[in-house]
Amino acid sequence: MTPLVPLIESYRGGTLECRFFGAVAVVDAAGKLVAQAGDPHWVTFSRSTLKALQALPFVKAGGPKFFDFSREKIAMMCSSHSGEPMHVEQVQGMLDKAGLSYKALQCGCHVPYFVEAGVGPAPEVIDERHHNCSGKHAGFLAACVQKGWPVANYLAPAHPLQQAIRREVASVVGLAPEDLKLGIDGCSAPNFAMPLSSLARGYARLATGAADTEFGESFAQLSDAMTAHPELVSGTNRSDKAFMNAGRGDWVTKAGADGVQAFASRSRKQAFTLKISDGNKIAVQAATIAVLDQLGWLDQRQKDELRPWRFEAIANTKGTRVGERKSVMKIESAN
Repeated sequence: MTPLVPLIESYRGGTLECRFFGAVAVVDAAGKLVAQAGDPHWVTFSRSTLKALQALPFVKAGGPKFFDFSREKIAMMCSSHSGEPMHVEQVQGMLDKAGLSYKALQCGCHVPYFVEAGVGPAPEVIDERHHNCSGKHAGFLAACVQKGWPVANYLAPAHPLQQAIRREVASVVGLAPEDLKLGIDGCSAPNFAMPLSSLARGYARLATGAADTEFGESFAQLSDAMTAHPELVSGTNRSDKAFMNAGRGDWVTKAGADGVQAFASRSRKQAFTLKISDGNKIAVQAATIAVLDQLGWLDQRQKDELRPWRFEAIANTKGTRVGERKSVMKIESAN
């Protein structure tokens, strides 16, 4: 088996310019491999696709009810948001309910994504609440307050919260905790590398919601929040928002940095994960639509709605079409 295969190619003037390699795993909630491209067990860091699973200890312990977190705030724990006012407002609300200042957030800060995307001007002051991971971190802090755990070192891998996250994530994806390869994410939180197939199994279970025998109530809260508020999970003109809007409540999806995408169908009780080896975002988004196409998950309305995310045309700065991008992947049945 070739570990990584061509998924997307781009051409300029009819000549091949770029070829993006990767792998795809399609898995059901029981962990059965359904289909694949390349090595479905390719090990990669989950990055921000992990966020919904990192929220499990808090949700399982009744944290949202304890703090009276709305569905919007649950969605924020799963988000890589754009730092728009609606996002900052929700994060501040989470911190208020936990009785903490935004200065307790240890994610750092960066220019909000919405500024980089040209959605609006930069705020006068940028702080940790604008960080795309601040919702996850606010959830971490709330979990510590609820349990009486220290907040000063809440990101330490040995902290009780991070140990609980490791156990729950391992259980969801069908691995032993020690088989999760530890690394530190861009927001300073622990993150895990695992086979694409294992991550897909976790998302297939997330999408089954209340039907899951182990985490049903928690999965229902998380998947319901994500599908109800995709604008909070991502932001204006962002791919996850577009994908979940097009899914009309059926699709639970989350992108991760450096070329990872997790995508689940609630009605089909299946999920796929993909990895673009060089982390190219446009290739990830184009490949995601190509996988949906080949799996037959798209109706005509969804095909039309998501056509821009195929990025079929390559244009120069004057808007002249100078090339094209196309899918070259072949999803093969695992049977």
